[in-house]
Amino acid sequence: MATLHVTDLDGKEHALDAKTGWTVKEIIRNSDVHINAICGGSCSCSTCHVLVDPEWFAKIGGPNEDEKDTLELADDLGETSRLGCQINFDDSMDGLKVKMTRDSAE
Repeated sequence: MATLHVTDLDGKEHALDAKTGWTVKEIIRNSDVHINAICGGSCSCSTCHVLVDPEWFAKIGGPNEDEKDTLELADDLGETSRLGCQINFDDSMDGLKVKMTRDSAE
């Protein structure tokens, strides 16, 4: 099984079993790591906002226009900001690293 590495707000890294076809938000939500994800994945809030590791950001790409609009609501916005609900995990993402933000974890 593939792995998603998530760093929480305390700096602890969690290695999560990642299922192909699930979003990063769904993988985190179905683990022991808390994620707010209030809108349920409809790209209408920023409560699944994560920072993608820069090396991985170059591989998976940046947000589309709808996601960019929603990210404008986010705190801790960074150059590698993405909404977890908009990152569809596939086998090529094995080892993907993301960091939780105040939007997603508080």
